[in-house]
Amino acid sequence: MATVEDDETTPTARWSETETRFGVDRLTLAVVGVVLVALLLRLVALGERTAHWDEGRVGWWILEFVRTNNYEYDAIIHGPFYHHVNRVLFGLFGNTDAAMRLAPAVLGGLLPMSALGLRHRLRDSETLLVAAFLAVTPIALYYSRFMRGDPIVAFSMFAAFVLFVRVVDFGSKPAFFGGIALVAVAFTAKENAILYLVTWLGAAVLLLDHRLFVAADEGEDWTDVTGGHLRRVGGGLRRWWPFLVVGLAEFLFVVVWFYAPRAGDPTAIGLNNVAANPSILPEVLREATVGSWTEFYSSWVGGGHQDHAYLPYLGDFVRTLAYGAPVVCLLAVVGFVVDRYAEAGPSDLVSFAAYWGFVSVLGYPIVTDIMAPWATLNAAVPLVIPAAVGGALLVRWGRGALAEDDHLGVGIAAVLLVVLVAGIAGASVWGVYLAPQAEENEIVQYAQPGDNLQPALDRMEVAAAANNGTDVLLYGDYFVDGDEEAERTPACAAWFDSLPLPWYFAAHNATVDCAETSADLPEKAAENPPIVITRQSENATVRRQFPDYWTATYELRTYNTETLILFHPDYVNESRQEVEPPS
Repeated sequence: MATVEDDETTPTARWSETETRFGVDRLTLAVVGVVLVALLLRLVALGERTAHWDEGRVGWWILEFVRTNNYEYDAIIHGPFYHHVNRVLFGLFGNTDAAMRLAPAVLGGLLPMSALGLRHRLRDSETLLVAAFLAVTPIALYYSRFMRGDPIVAFSMFAAFVLFVRVVDFGSKPAFFGGIALVAVAFTAKENAILYLVTWLGAAVLLLDHRLFVAADEGEDWTDVTGGHLRRVGGGLRRWWPFLVVGLAEFLFVVVWFYAPRAGDPTAIGLNNVAANPSILPEVLREATVGSWTEFYSSWVGGGHQDHAYLPYLGDFVRTLAYGAPVVCLLAVVGFVVDRYAEAGPSDLVSFAAYWGFVSVLGYPIVTDIMAPWATLNAAVPLVIPAAVGGALLVRWGRGALAEDDHLGVGIAAVLLVVLVAGIAGASVWGVYLAPQAEENEIVQYAQPGDNLQPALDRMEVAAAANNGTDVLLYGDYFVDGDEEAERTPACAAWFDSLPLPWYFAAHNATVDCAETSADLPEKAAENPPIVITRQSENATVRRQFPDYWTATYELRTYNTETLILFHPDYVNESRQEVEPPS
């Protein structure tokens, strides 16, 4: 394929130096356009997908925090970011799936703007592709429409990395404090943020190794080179130590504010009670720091969550990337190889991001406790940088072939570009919008309801508002465990099997009752509950008690969880096709 010399004589292209009539350079304007598209893609139909098991679990706990004003860090549901942020969002927009997912959607939509922070190290075409890949890569798009800690961690840490690059290159103090704030936010969302710091340290060591290889080729002593770098680092620490201290204080302030316990009882230990009783401040600080760390360590480090075979988890991780970020992964390999053997030597930025992403592919299958598609975000997001280099190279090849009238080269480049663009567009449209709950969609996690329960949930909301007495009856030992003393509501439900339904019960203020066995049904049926929920296998039993009810069947997971929902005739619109009439 024909090539031409790159006419971008500096990493910042001529195109970006031309200001538009708005006084903004064209690259900035283009990236802003990408951001607007990214926000639109994330906000459209944001509440259409039925809540995932995990969304429902955390959503219920957030509503419990709203109801009681009590919060205490529980490592099993990860950091408190959503408790505090969604408490505000629910107050503004209501207890809805869309409001629940608004924070990751907005952060994910704004993330492409961070590409501009790297423009001094990248060509314009590469900068624009970084923004574009962050905007439309299917796995990033899907899970920025999902209430989970991983998107917040991945997006915050990537943006923090960009700011820290600017600290290294320009000594920017605002970038330093902005980066520290973003790292702190990541730690409030999920504890795996600490793995980023370990990965960054490892990538920095590998960059030093680059220097040592170059030094060896040039006949320099590796100890002199290492000593020189260490002296520069030491000098930087001496100059920056006041800012490092302030940065540490900033980090601790954010972490303490989020992790500190809250208490509805004005006499209990809680950050909200410190003003009235300053003597509890040391205990609040201890709980927010040492207490939270102890809870995290005992649950996730010493709790055995990672006691599983490595290779099956690695295979699932790679398979998810192959479906959710195939273009980014392919172009990242191309970009890394091309950059590594470039005449001017490898770029620190590209090498660092590649190491960060590749090590994440190998490392996350070790630390995850379940086969979780959202974990792949931690690898896919940094890989957009070498992928942008690979994509921009392909564009330059095509442009060079066009300039030299190389029809074959132009054709090959055009076909490759069309295939790559179509791959991203097709996977995004199908996987994110058309089949966001489908079993065959590899970026969907098993605990996602396989069907859209929204028609049934709409009827539940209407019933909860209009009905007096029991709004929903749960029946059968799959959904009912009879533990009336359980902390979670409804107490009688087999809570984890029932998820995400408890989120909707709480969001709609539905009154829920339970019948564990067929002997309990006649008494419960006498109340004519508007909604009855059970397993499809219990159809014959519940039909005898509710002969006039309409029915619909849904998968409460992606497969093998057929759930039967019965509707009182007063809450059925017969024109709706998803319900079946009484037999």
